[in-house]
Amino acid sequence: MLNDIYQGLDPIAFSLGPLVVRWYGLAYVLGFVCAAAIIYFVAKRWKLGMSEDNLLTLMVCAIVGVVLGARIGYVLFYGDGYYLSHPLEILAFNQGGMSFHGGLVGLLIGGAVAARMTRIPFLTLADLGSIAAPIGLFFGRCANFVNGELWGAPTDGPLGVVFGGAAGMMPRHPSQLYEAVLEGIVIFCVLFALSRKRPPRPQGTFLGAFLVLYGIFRFLIEFVREPDVQLGYLWGGWLTMGQVLSAPLIVAGIALLIYAARTRHPQAGPQEIQPPSVPGDAA
Repeated sequence: MLNDIYQGLDPIAFSLGPLVVRWYGLAYVLGFVCAAAIIYFVAKRWKLGMSEDNLLTLMVCAIVGVVLGARIGYVLFYGDGYYLSHPLEILAFNQGGMSFHGGLVGLLIGGAVAARMTRIPFLTLADLGSIAAPIGLFFGRCANFVNGELWGAPTDGPLGVVFGGAAGMMPRHPSQLYEAVLEGIVIFCVLFALSRKRPPRPQGTFLGAFLVLYGIFRFLIEFVREPDVQLGYLWGGWLTMGQVLSAPLIVAGIALLIYAARTRHPQAGPQEIQPPSVPGDAA
């Protein structure tokens, strides 16, 4: 049944003359729009006093960070030296090639910039972003499936999908859909449910939980996902680059959860700038 569904899907959503809109591009747009709505809803529930200007600043920083980070991450982690001899193609976003781990680093850097501009604690923004990010992952993985890319290993099971093209005509695991469910739906449900407790859990709790859950799910799914052809398997022939990059996320997430439990810094909105003290004022 999945084979029939896939065969009817077109990577191009629609075209208007020379303008071609792909599902992958729409996935990014839908992901950011939904993320903004979720962040606004949770921030309001947490009574953070986040204004629309704060939200806009955060989303602009997040979009720039994710797009640039994901592309640079792909070039560094998965390029295998190709872009050293073809540097102009680094900016060829239309040719695909985005890395989640690079996007995560870019998102954290963008969040740090937004925290400075809005005066909202970085970990509060990171927690809000962690609750919303799985929705973007869900749309992105669905778009990967539509594009017939990042397919899984061959399988004889009932969920095998024939992707054709470079994947050949053998049934393969629809690993993109596995990731859409686990990295998208499951993580979102867990974090959103946790966010409903009041007062909200301490700063860093949601980012830590996201890193642990994503790292575990991605590490496991890599066992049924075909490694990137230019890299293959690493370190003894069984680890993939995705697993190498995901293992540190689990460790970092656990450390962050411990930090959050020990410090118990409450979630906070924009901080007031304290005026400089003047000698003699305390008299």
